[in-house]
Amino acid sequence: MRILHTSDWHIGRTFHGVDLLADQARVLEAIAELVAAEGVDTVVLPGDVYDRSIPSADAISVCNKGFESIRAAGARIVATSGNHDSPTRLGAGASFAAAGGLYLRTTVADSDRPILLSDEHGEVAFYGIPYLEPEVCRGELGVPQARTHADVLAAVLTRIRADMAERAGLRAVLLAHAFVVGGVAGGSERSISVGGVETVPLGMFTELGAAYVALGHLHSPQTLAESVRYSGSPLPYSFGESSHRKKVWLVDLDAAGPARVRGHELPLVRGLTKLTGSLDELLTDAAWEPVEQHYVSVSLTDYARPVDAMRKLRERFPHAVHVEWERPQGDPALKYRERVRGRDDTEIARTFLTDVRGEPGESEMEWLSRAMAAAVRETDDGRRGDTVEPVSTGTELTA
Repeated sequence: MRILHTSDWHIGRTFHGVDLLADQARVLEAIAELVAAEGVDTVVLPGDVYDRSIPSADAISVCNKGFESIRAAGARIVATSGNHDSPTRLGAGASFAAAGGLYLRTTVADSDRPILLSDEHGEVAFYGIPYLEPEVCRGELGVPQARTHADVLAAVLTRIRADMAERAGLRAVLLAHAFVVGGVAGGSERSISVGGVETVPLGMFTELGAAYVALGHLHSPQTLAESVRYSGSPLPYSFGESSHRKKVWLVDLDAAGPARVRGHELPLVRGLTKLTGSLDELLTDAAWEPVEQHYVSVSLTDYARPVDAMRKLRERFPHAVHVEWERPQGDPALKYRERVRGRDDTEIARTFLTDVRGEPGESEMEWLSRAMAAAVRETDDGRRGDTVEPVSTGTELTA
């Protein structure tokens, strides 16, 4: 059996306020084309099908068309709910969907009830573990003391292990949505820690004895063990992921033995680029021509904040999504020395008073000059070891 591992579609996500549905539709079509070209039998999708628990009508439409294209390409689909999904909404109509080749696992009760799919070597058991929130599912799992994701996952895996033992010799594939120790977050994932520890040990999966474990939640493709992997999201969802090469895993299961896995890179729908420079440089420099159609984040270095910068940038970079102004910085000590060079103490003090409360009057400056002169004399006399009487000006200086 040939399996394609994808995850974290996040259908309906926006990128700095920009709608990504068109990009998502394109990458799902690319996955469907790969399914047809590689003769994939089953596509597994371990969680975060949607980006919101209540997806928009347009997001549902894009997702359904993606499912339909994959199914039309010849593959069945096994999917679970992630921390972004609503298990109830995603799982609605699951029995009916299964008749059409879309198998959904969104409840704890179904986690140890495998989906049995056949190939020329017999049956393969697909176990789907949805995202597990400890506070919500510990009662149903019979572990009221559970506080962490590792606690509730261990309880589910105990059930799955018992079911696998009853089906001795059957090849097993596990889907799980979790943050496994050893994985690296890409920056666009939402934390799944709510009152407990979010990570779970890798050993929970390597010791299970499954032919393959398809993980979801982290957005970059990662290999934690030969048979335990993250596929990552099909699109980059933050500028921190601009260097990721998005991919899916193609997994081949024979009659027995470990799965054979190879990666396949997905097409880049639109690049992500960070630019730094003055507004004029960014609008005129020919070096930026290759990234004009990318999603662009800009840091402006102009001495003064440019007016209407985003509108001007979008004339050249129509997909600019973020702009910020970075005030030119240098060594603060050097800048201060430059500002005070050649000025006496009284002039420096006048400037300070003007900045914090307004221009001081002549009488105020007279008292300030006398006080500063007395302070200088006191310092000089102190160096000679003399006793200096306090200076009284007869009035109170207010600043």
